[in-house]
Amino acid sequence: MKRQYKNTKKEFLGVCFLGIVTLFSVSIWHVINRSSKNKSYKVFVEFDSAYGIQEGTSVRLRGLPVGKVVGINQSLSTILTSIEIQSCNTIIPKASLIETNQTGLLNDTIIDIVPLNIADQEYISLKEGPLSKTCNSTQIICHLNYLQGERGLNYDDLIRATTRISQRFDDPELFYGLYYMIGNILKLSSNLVDCTEHLASISHFFRLQLEKK
Repeated sequence: MKRQYKNTKKEFLGVCFLGIVTLFSVSIWHVINRSSKNKSYKVFVEFDSAYGIQEGTSVRLRGLPVGKVVGINQSLSTILTSIEIQSCNTIIPKASLIETNQTGLLNDTIIDIVPLNIADQEYISLKEGPLSKTCNSTQIICHLNYLQGERGLNYDDLIRATTRISQRFDDPELFYGLYYMIGNILKLSSNLVDCTEHLASISHFFRLQLEKK
């Protein structure tokens, strides 16, 4: 009886040990797999002005957030930003437009990445990701690539254009020109009316002459 009890106890301990080992192995695999998926990479994007960019500015790919600005370096003529893409599984085509846009009521600045005429099927077969030593930088944006950004939608431009238009309307020469143009249009309209009435009278005269015959 004691021997049978000891065997049962050993089997129970063995099952518990195997369960613990299995659970530990699955946990380690999950952590490693998750960390590999979330491994980030960086790229450098140069702009001719900051346009409201600061550390923490969101970076979007096709409208979805994929990273943020983690560093800014200013020179005499350009602004160089360091952008961190959160996951190495985020593949960004090399043929992409990178521009700054302002959104929201507070005119928050974001960086938009817009692929240009790219079919997703072209990148399904790619085995080397952005962090690979053999990453093809002619097709996709690789780790530490240097890129050129552009200026997109900016409310400062809209305000400046509106101010210039309002200043134009305050110009007396503009009003004089408009007044002169409207006067010429009215004179032309009056002449056209007189000419039309004259033609109508001539037409009426010829019709009367034909009726008499």
